[in-house]
Amino acid sequence: MSNGARYELGLLFAAGLGSALLIGLGLGWAEALLIALCPLLARHAWNLFRLARLIRRQHRLVPPFPSGIWGDIYRAIGQYQQRGRKGRKRQLRFFRRFREAANSVPDALVVLDKNRRIEWANPAAQVLMDVHWPRDDGRALSEVFEHPELSSYIVAGEYARPLEVAPAHNRSVMLSIRVAPFGERKKQRLVVGRDITKVFHLNLIRRDFVANASHELRTPLTVITGFLETLADSAQTPVGHRRPLNRMQHQAERMRSIIEDLLTLSRLEMDEQALEVHPVDVPEELEQIVADASALSGGRHQFQIKIDHDLMLLGKDSELRSAFSNILFNAVKHTPPGSHIRLSWSRTASGPVLTVADNGPGIAPKHIPRLTERFYRVDKARSRESGGTGLGLAIVKHVLSRHQARLVVASELGQGTEFSCHFPSEHALSAARLKHHRQANHLATAARAET
Repeated sequence: MSNGARYELGLLFAAGLGSALLIGLGLGWAEALLIALCPLLARHAWNLFRLARLIRRQHRLVPPFPSGIWGDIYRAIGQYQQRGRKGRKRQLRFFRRFREAANSVPDALVVLDKNRRIEWANPAAQVLMDVHWPRDDGRALSEVFEHPELSSYIVAGEYARPLEVAPAHNRSVMLSIRVAPFGERKKQRLVVGRDITKVFHLNLIRRDFVANASHELRTPLTVITGFLETLADSAQTPVGHRRPLNRMQHQAERMRSIIEDLLTLSRLEMDEQALEVHPVDVPEELEQIVADASALSGGRHQFQIKIDHDLMLLGKDSELRSAFSNILFNAVKHTPPGSHIRLSWSRTASGPVLTVADNGPGIAPKHIPRLTERFYRVDKARSRESGGTGLGLAIVKHVLSRHQARLVVASELGQGTEFSCHFPSEHALSAARLKHHRQANHLATAARAET
């Protein structure tokens, strides 16, 4: 039992003795008990009133405290107040450190509330995005940082890919905009703007160099190839020269393939989204690709094909054909004779999926993240022997990116490899819709011809 409780029991005992004394003096027991308890009740009422006033005025409860149980109550509340003050001080220190850290970050940071309005921004946002805080507090970000794609990008909620924009207030700067949901129920947004001007310009230089160099190499390579074919087919060419000429033709063909792939990559990098999209008869394309893969295999592989002939896709046929053929041809080139290759084109809950799987040697986990890099090879010697350029999966990655799709690679050493292309569900079309679309185009063409 605490000292305060003992003190209160002592007071009650004293009140009892006082009431007994008053009864002995001739007062009734009710009157005597009331007179004896009045000081106790008045004491409790005063301490309660005082405590309520101190709390209402937000005063600190400090010693000296009242005696008895009220002293314990005051002391406990004072300790809670002290803990609260320490917690607020810690939060204030943390907030100040966070503010200092955010202010020192070179990237623009903008916090949006659940209504997509500016709540806070760091100083870098003023330079990079022309967002001034607190001047722009409560304004919509699209009103301050004007860009036609920004508002739809934030509302769409698809933040896997950054948005690259040139701000209206400074066209010489290129920004990479990323958005991260946070807060209660992920309704708030943290917008991060990073200056990628140097990287962007370097990429432009690299693209221009690759495209120009590839174009310039095509003409001399065509001349060299033509002379090699003439010499190889000529009856006057000595027999001993034919083997070197054939090897030179093979290497020239490899160079031509590399140049064509580099040009394809350059064209794909010019824009992030596929242009002039239209319904693509994917089953028909896949049947032709499978026939070409069978010819490439020469009967050394076993194919298992499962195609949904009612599933079409909205996209660009030449790019999709390039991506699908690269994946299937890789399965043929990089698996030993006798391997099983499975191709599947089907509709799932998330959208259309193309899957190419084999039971070949598989790929070590350390190589998988780098498979889509230019010229990256898991086995360099085997890739050169098979005639690979090291650019096929880089092309696949860019094609899928332009179609808002993604590539998933699953592999295990000794168990085989599986490549899956996942397309958005809104890009799926049925054969009936494709037929209707073609009929509508035919009628429109006929109408234009008549006019």
